[in-house]
Amino acid sequence: MLVAALVAVALANQIAVRQRDYRVLLMRGDAFLREDDTFRAIEAYSGAIALRPDSMLAYLRRGETYRRRGELEAAVHDFSRAAALDSAPTRPLEELGDVSYQLQRYDRAITSYKRSLALDDRPARVYYKLALAHYRAGDAPEALAAVEQAVRLDAHMADAHYLRGICLRDQRRTADAMKAFERAIGLAPALVPAREELADLLAGLDRRSEEIEQLQLLAGLDREHTARHVALGLAYARTRRWDAAVLTLGSALERTRDPLLYQALGQVWLESARARDDRVELRKAREALEPIAASPGAASQALMLAGEAALADGDLDGAERMLQLATERYPVDPAAMLVYAGVAERRNHLDAARRSLIQYEALVSADPEFVARAAKIAALSIRVNDPDAANEWIKRGLDRDPQNAALIAMGDRVKRASADRPPIASPRP
Repeated sequence: MLVAALVAVALANQIAVRQRDYRVLLMRGDAFLREDDTFRAIEAYSGAIALRPDSMLAYLRRGETYRRRGELEAAVHDFSRAAALDSAPTRPLEELGDVSYQLQRYDRAITSYKRSLALDDRPARVYYKLALAHYRAGDAPEALAAVEQAVRLDAHMADAHYLRGICLRDQRRTADAMKAFERAIGLAPALVPAREELADLLAGLDRRSEEIEQLQLLAGLDREHTARHVALGLAYARTRRWDAAVLTLGSALERTRDPLLYQALGQVWLESARARDDRVELRKAREALEPIAASPGAASQALMLAGEAALADGDLDGAERMLQLATERYPVDPAAMLVYAGVAERRNHLDAARRSLIQYEALVSADPEFVARAAKIAALSIRVNDPDAANEWIKRGLDRDPQNAALIAMGDRVKRASADRPPIASPRP
């Protein structure tokens, strides 16, 4: 009995020492983590796990440290182990969902968040994360259902209202989406993505003054972002408020000489010159656009605008040269193909015009003017004596519009021309 008692005391002391050392290692790990010494924190937590392999807390803390270091696979392992050791706490499951989301394993993230909510369905943030995972997985209806539950639990979560607006927008429920974005902005006036989405919806509804109001606020919130001022200036131009557009872009140019601002300013002057038949503004457009177009890294759109300005000024040689470059500069602006085709045809470079139109159709997935474009390609093919290509494009156009009189007549002309063509003599044996 004495020996048994001594053994029991020794075991109890050993357990107490191990428990003390375990707590000390956990505290050391926490202290190292506060100092952002993640390597030593992991060593301490690993020591705690060696002493207590059944410790959910040690695995959870080490998993959080691995996540901070960006070692996500190791974090997944530790969070999974923590969740397996103790199924009652929701935090390991939520953390596991977060890391799975970071790894773009959205189905696993959804599973983890749902398991967490099965234990405690009160946290709005978990419903919001579940909604995000559903949305990234391509399931907008499930995302909407989850984010609406998040909003019911916490009506002041601006990000949840924003995500709800995105889901409603994807379902083409424009009015409801706008209300959701407005609610998000009301809760967080500096929430830039919500203002961007609202501005896009207003533009689609042709509510220009309200769109401009949102773009003005975005430019004020993000003054250093050139694209904000470009968007605002071009929005003014769409409403023919040329002076406001020039003032906006000119003010931005006083802070930075970004080529995008010169391009936008040139575009505004070009549109204004066309609308008002103003030669002075046309000259300003060329002065703004041609230096950008001359740079080695000029974008396709900048080259196209410079070519259009030259064309409006009667400079066909310069217009054709710049527009041809616009069709060769990747990524190509498809509109450049159409403008170049028109100029090339005027210059009687018919095959170049035809090839440009064919390339346009290859770039654009859904062209509402396809039938008219097919007729134009067929007409140009006839003029360059390529009846086979003409027949091919006539057939493509008639596949879309079988009753198109112009295409039917063109097809008849090609057939008659082929019938009238003399046969090719056979070679003499």
